[in-house]
Amino acid sequence: MSVYTHEHQEIMRSARKLIDEEINPHIDDWEEAGEFPAHVVFGKLGDAGFLGIHKPVEYGGMGLGYSYNVAFAEALGHVAAGSVPMAVGVQTDMATPALARYGSDELREEFLAPAITGEMVTCIGVSEPGAGSDVASLKSHARRDGDDYVINGQKMWITNSFQADYMVMLCNTDPDKRVHENKSLIVVPMDTKGVVRSKKLDKLGMRASDTGLIFFEDVRVPARHLIGEENKGFTYQMMQFQEERMWAIAASLGPMERAIEETIDYTAQRTAFGAPLLDNQVIHFRLAELKSEVEHLRSHLYRCIAEYDDGKDITALASMGKLKAGRLQREVADSCLQYFGGMGYMNETPISRFFRDGRLASIGGGADEVMLAIIAKHMGILPGKRNRPRTAS
Repeated sequence: MSVYTHEHQEIMRSARKLIDEEINPHIDDWEEAGEFPAHVVFGKLGDAGFLGIHKPVEYGGMGLGYSYNVAFAEALGHVAAGSVPMAVGVQTDMATPALARYGSDELREEFLAPAITGEMVTCIGVSEPGAGSDVASLKSHARRDGDDYVINGQKMWITNSFQADYMVMLCNTDPDKRVHENKSLIVVPMDTKGVVRSKKLDKLGMRASDTGLIFFEDVRVPARHLIGEENKGFTYQMMQFQEERMWAIAASLGPMERAIEETIDYTAQRTAFGAPLLDNQVIHFRLAELKSEVEHLRSHLYRCIAEYDDGKDITALASMGKLKAGRLQREVADSCLQYFGGMGYMNETPISRFFRDGRLASIGGGADEVMLAIIAKHMGILPGKRNRPRTAS
């Protein structure tokens, strides 16, 4: 049973209409160019209210429950490439949640409100060359100097970074505290002196999403740009992961369904040995199996939404769903590409784009191995931390 109401469905319908009119006609050109015009696209999404579904009304958001944002994420699966949905997800569910919850009124007025309208593009600065999934190991640091922070370090694999107006940056702010208690989130305008957009990265997939290596050399920002309390940044970052992972699950459903449907159409028309490929039991059984797996994942997502709306901790469930979404995308992409044969290996075929784009899902937002560690922790089976009661022999 779906947890979506008529209002959820209307958000999805409106989003798909905008995607068909303003995004999908340009996807191929943007993929070839290696970038899409984020300010233009985000402006249209902002005008429609889609960038502030879950954000406070006083800053231009809709103030709706998170399930409505998940419905929008699922509708974004209608985009014909993963690049744009990923960039939108960074804006709505990675860079701005902590700002919306813990930022001062002044900070939210200056940076959250224009992100909701799409006037400003945002990015999240967490990953570094030596700290991807291991967030606690990041080296970038911010030193307090009077009324300012002075920031040095670097950030890697940063989505939207070459077009972003500001970064929400996770930095070390107290060298004397433990790694989970010494980090802060700070808003850093990207035109500040000392911010160096060093290199646009050449990626396997997500080709239309600009991704950069950014250096920070004695970057001075006002101390009022601190989000919430100093040294609480790691906690703020971890808190939003439940929502980010639900978003990732939702955004994966449409592309997988589209890949299966396109494979059905192709194998129904393509003949080999005198009959359509789809008539082979190995093919139509496999496609039926994959469709079943996608529907199971959707049901899991809806359970996550329902329990989250009830105020329950869904850390384990969301991690299970994120793990499954990444692995299932790889499975669907590989199987479907195989049935396209030689055409599946051509860049002109949408399935090859899905094969490349979908691979990131098992790496970004917490790698599969991190999801497994979280799940194992909740099961009480991590080495040295086992807390399961012994059963009678």
